[in-house]
Amino acid sequence: MAAKTHQQNLPGWLLALKNIIAFLLRSPTSAFGLAVLAVLVLTALFAPLIATHDPYVQALGNVLQPPGEEHLFGTDELGRDIFSRLVYGARITLTIIFLVSIVVGPIGLIIGTSAGYLGGRFDTVMMRITDIFLSFPSLILSLAFVAALGPSLNNAIIAIALTSWPPIARLARAEAMTFRNADYIAAARLQGASTSRIIVKSIMPMCLPSVLIRLTLNMATVILTAAGLGFLGLGAQPPMPEWGAMTATGRRYMLDSWWLVTFPGISILSVSLAFNLLGDGLRDALDPKQMNRR
Repeated sequence: MAAKTHQQNLPGWLLALKNIIAFLLRSPTSAFGLAVLAVLVLTALFAPLIATHDPYVQALGNVLQPPGEEHLFGTDELGRDIFSRLVYGARITLTIIFLVSIVVGPIGLIIGTSAGYLGGRFDTVMMRITDIFLSFPSLILSLAFVAALGPSLNNAIIAIALTSWPPIARLARAEAMTFRNADYIAAARLQGASTSRIIVKSIMPMCLPSVLIRLTLNMATVILTAAGLGFLGLGAQPPMPEWGAMTATGRRYMLDSWWLVTFPGISILSVSLAFNLLGDGLRDALDPKQMNRR
């Protein structure tokens, strides 16, 4: 009884978050995705405490050492500790995920809801622009933007953000078109609410769950695109310990030194898979039918 009273005293958003996390933890696949992402965040936050060596210090007398007690994941062609570089690489991956999310989510949500609610010529123009972006594979379009901006991590993040918003906008537009004729929208119009207020206060909150799910699922593509740009030398530049760049450097020695590409590859695979599994779990958790069953 006391527990129920305590839950009732929680803010609405905190109670909803608690219920979503509890739902995710009941599914083994969603719990795995949540656990991997929690490990990623903790690793990025406490990298100096977790890393066993300086990720940038070269030891030319200790190159290409296999995994062992001194170097858990071995060393690379310059004698740098691979485990420490992977730990610090988690910060780069988390930075990419965070910056792309805070850019892509609002842009896609604003464009999609505005086009879906307003319709007409504005909708036609915005959706044709969206179609142009969607007609190219995201990696190819990112390559074009990075080639124009110049190879660097910041430019890679900008390029990925520029190519990741169209699917979000498409989804938000479809959601907005289902809500714009609802009774509560008509009531808001009768009360004199402006168009911008209706979009921001009434339509965007209804589209937000679907956008969050799609954004989570898109993060796997974002990570793979960032790793692909790093692999091609257009993303993070040496000596930054970015996982894709580490894989590109290690491929020259992979026949004799398998650990150079194996551990960065496993890291990319694990985080990408975690986002996919977490996205599937969020889709079930935010589904009204699932919420009613609970």
